[in-house]
Amino acid sequence: MTEEADAAHARRAIEAVWRTEAARIVAALTRHTGDFSWAEDLAQEALVEALGSWPASGIPDNPGAWLLSVAKRRAIDGWRRRERLAAREVLIAHDVRLAEREHPVEESGDPDRIDDDVLRLVFVACHPVLPAQARLALTLRTVAGLTTEQIARVMLMTVPTVQQRIVRAKRSLADAGVPFEVPDRASRPERLASVLQVIYLLFTEGYAAAGGEQPIRPDIAREAVRLARRLAALMPAEAEVQALIALMEFQSSRFAARLDADGLPLTLAEQDRRRWDRSAILRGREAFARAAASDRGLGYYGLQAAVAECHAVAATADETDWARILRLYDALVQLAPSAVVGLNRAVAVAMAGAPDEALEIVEALEPELRGFRPLLAVRAELLERLGRTDAAASVFREAAELGGNDAETVVLRRRAERLDAAAQAGSGSPEPR
Repeated sequence: MTEEADAAHARRAIEAVWRTEAARIVAALTRHTGDFSWAEDLAQEALVEALGSWPASGIPDNPGAWLLSVAKRRAIDGWRRRERLAAREVLIAHDVRLAEREHPVEESGDPDRIDDDVLRLVFVACHPVLPAQARLALTLRTVAGLTTEQIARVMLMTVPTVQQRIVRAKRSLADAGVPFEVPDRASRPERLASVLQVIYLLFTEGYAAAGGEQPIRPDIAREAVRLARRLAALMPAEAEVQALIALMEFQSSRFAARLDADGLPLTLAEQDRRRWDRSAILRGREAFARAAASDRGLGYYGLQAAVAECHAVAATADETDWARILRLYDALVQLAPSAVVGLNRAVAVAMAGAPDEALEIVEALEPELRGFRPLLAVRAELLERLGRTDAAASVFREAAELGGNDAETVVLRRRAERLDAAAQAGSGSPEPR
C-alpha cells in the first residue's frame, strides 16, 4: 500500500472512530478535566496525533481507547505546564494505564443519580446560559460528532455562523463555570426541550446521515435510544420522553429494510416490511401507550410517534392510513409550526390524494427552505406524480447537486436519469450508446 493510500485509510478510520466515539471521549475528558472546552481541544489534538502516527504504526486494536489515552496524556502535560497537576496526576495517570474505551454504567437505586458521562455532556451542552441554536450546534458537534458543514446543513445555516455559535457557546459555558453533571430535579424541566431535541437529531443522524458515504448509522441511532431511556429513568413522569422513545423505536424497526443490495436507501413504499423489527415496533407501542396515557395529551414528539405508528402497523404501503396521518400533521402544524413540519404535511397531503395541492404547499415553502435537499426531492416526486417528467428530472438533478449523503446523491441522479430515458423512449429518440 502506498504512503498516500496508508494516509487515506488512516483518515477514514479516524473519521469512523470519531463518529462513534466522539461523545464518550469528550465526555470522559470533561469529567476528568472539569473543562468542557479544553476537553474538546484535547480530543482534537489526539485526532491530529492519530493522523500522524497511524499510517506508519497501523490502526490500533482499540482506536477509541488509544485516542482517549493520548488526550489524557496531553491533559497531564497541560496541568504540568499550568503547575496544577499535583492533586490530579495519580487519578489521571491510572486512567491512562487502564485505557478503557467504555466504562460500564451501574444501575443505581437513587432515581436522582445517574452515572452516564454522555447524558451529562448533553445536559451541559443544553445549559440555559446558551441560546437555543447554540445548544443545538454544540451538542451536534460534541455528541453526534458532526462536522460544521454537516451541522450547517441540518440547521439551515452557513458554516461560519455555525463555527461562531460553537466558539461562543464553549466560551459561555467556561465563563459561567457550568459543572459537568446532570442537574438536580428542579432544574431539569428547563433543559428538557433542548435535551429531547438534540437526542432526536442524534437519532436522525443515525437514521439518515447528513453527509459522508454511509446512508445510515445504526450505532448512532442506538446511542440516541439509549440516552432517551436513561433520561426516562431520570424523569419517568415526562410523557414526551416516552413519546420520543416510541418515535425512535418505530423508526429503528426499519433499519434492516432501509437499504437495497447496492447499499442505497429505499423509500417506505419500496421496503420489504417482512424485514421490519417487530420487537422494536412492540417496544415503540408500549412507550407510546405510556405517553398517550398522560392527561396533557400528545405533544410534539407524541404526534410524530403517532404518525410513525401508522406506518409501523400498516401491513403494506397501500394500507397506510394517510387520512389519519394528515390529521396528525394538521395538529402538529398548529402545535409547532415550522417549514420542515409543513414539508412533511405536504407529503401527507399528496399521499392522501391531492398531489397538486401538495405541490403548491411545497413551492410556498421554497423561500424558507432554500438549499434544503429534502424539499427539492419532495418537489421532484410531486412533479413526477403530476406527469411533469421533464421538470421532475431537472429538480432531481438540482437536488443531487446539493451537499448531503453520497448514497442519497446516487439515488437522486438515477431517478433523474430514469425520467430522461423514459422521455427519450416516449419521443422515439434513439437510445444513447
